[in-house]
Amino acid sequence: MARNPSLMKMLLMMAALALLPLSALADEGDRADLVLVGGRVVTLAEDQPEARAVAVRDGRIIAVGDVEEIEQLIGEQTEVIDLAERVLIPGFHEGHGHFLGLGEARMTLDLRDTRSFSDVVEKVRDAVAETEPGVWITGRGWHQEDWVDEELPRIEGVPAHGPLSEVSPDNPVFLAHASGHAAIANQLAMRLAGIAVGTPDPDRGEIVRDEDGEPTGYLRQAAQEPVRNVMRTWLEGLGQIERQARFARQVELASENALAHGVTSFHDQGLRFDEIDRLIGLEEEAGLPLRLYVSVIGETNAVLERRLADYWRVAEGDDMLTVRSVKRHLDGALGTHGAWLLRPYEDRPESSGLPQMSLGDLRQTAAIAYQRGFQLHTHAIGDRANREALDIYASIYRLARGEDLRWRIEHAQNLHPDEVPRFAELGVIASMQGIHATSDGPWVPQRLGEERARRKAYVWRSLIDADAMICNGTDVPVEPISPIASFHASVTREMEDGERFFPEQRMTRMEALKSYTLNCAHAVFEEERLGSIEVGKLADLVVLDRDLLEVDEDEITDIQVDLTLVGGEVRYRR
Repeated sequence: MARNPSLMKMLLMMAALALLPLSALADEGDRADLVLVGGRVVTLAEDQPEARAVAVRDGRIIAVGDVEEIEQLIGEQTEVIDLAERVLIPGFHEGHGHFLGLGEARMTLDLRDTRSFSDVVEKVRDAVAETEPGVWITGRGWHQEDWVDEELPRIEGVPAHGPLSEVSPDNPVFLAHASGHAAIANQLAMRLAGIAVGTPDPDRGEIVRDEDGEPTGYLRQAAQEPVRNVMRTWLEGLGQIERQARFARQVELASENALAHGVTSFHDQGLRFDEIDRLIGLEEEAGLPLRLYVSVIGETNAVLERRLADYWRVAEGDDMLTVRSVKRHLDGALGTHGAWLLRPYEDRPESSGLPQMSLGDLRQTAAIAYQRGFQLHTHAIGDRANREALDIYASIYRLARGEDLRWRIEHAQNLHPDEVPRFAELGVIASMQGIHATSDGPWVPQRLGEERARRKAYVWRSLIDADAMICNGTDVPVEPISPIASFHASVTREMEDGERFFPEQRMTRMEALKSYTLNCAHAVFEEERLGSIEVGKLADLVVLDRDLLEVDEDEITDIQVDLTLVGGEVRYRR
């Protein structure tokens, strides 16, 4: 790929600034716009891991050091933030999330706290009372493993749609599983989508049925698509103005939530070209309050062949939007028996999962991405899916002959021990979510069996010891967008009941912090401008009320984000 002249200029500027004494900067009248002083600064820089103050000008860090040094850069117009012994760290990266999905989730029914199917039905009943007939009711977040036993019979772990359809006869209802890899639809939604007794299962999906062959409303993987397509058509019928207003609201809600949790950069795992067009327009209007790194999803290989190169967009300077990766789903989720395994499920021995695309299609996507200089992000949860993805990556890496591709496996939750060293050998990023291990932990042994779970599930320590790089995240809206909660999970592996999920695989605190900052910056080719507190880098910073590297383990989840700064501007204040 061509050299980046803007990057070269930035590196030269960094070198020049580093050589100048602070007094010289001050004498030239180059005062700081912003100074943060009087706390612990965790820089993550090798040559200066800690400091007491930071100076910022024009959105970039111009000095890091002691209080006395940095105070020389304070002028009449300088804003001074007293850290008051709080902790300053680089901004968190959401290493794997769904940006518009986060906004959408805050506009629909939140089902994460439901503890029974009856809870779900009641939430829908309440929504129906406030919704016009014919309008879709959507929700997300339920998980059958969170539900207590009820008198309602379950079919493959989920009750049939009857009670749900009864309270919503005039509104189509679509309720996504917490993982997004399954859903419950009511009778009207299925009728609109053409799902009935004789409807065959789609390729790579399953319509769960009762003993009479009637669809229960539980739709696994690709079986959701007919309903999603009907719902998408309905949304498109709302009109351009209403659709744009809905999009703007999604961006607003997602940004507010992310910034409140200290997230300054968000690796979005998949938008279609029309959605990316809207984001490009928003950035050109200075309407993006945090940095987005977007993957292309949902487009066929034929469309990618024609159009992908047109969407190459790499951030320079203080740009907020990057588009330089393609996302593919090779399998589904472990919770919905969709992850592709080398051996059948312990609790469903007739199945080894549901692959979501052919290996030939993934090879073609890999070739298209490589030819156009895009990263490839492959969703792979099961050990079979991870093996197949790494094999395809290895074939491309042989062609690349040492090029720094930094392709990624998204989730990498279930790895055969033979695959662990391959991440480091190939330079493949393990994009994993710490919080998944502790939320999934109570039921993972049911799916895999105790021994497979111990050897293969969420093996962070094994990957780190093999010199592989982990980029952390939450998969929001699958999980709440809380780096603090995911950090806690990463260093403790503590589940809700207090038990620890194979704690020998936990990270150290410094490893976990790097997995949420510098590692994620590296994972998207941004380490020269983000991920640590160093001269020349963008001032994407977070102030925490306590030191996450030092407080007792049981205090970590109580840590609060006091300030979030993007490019030296305060975007959130508690």
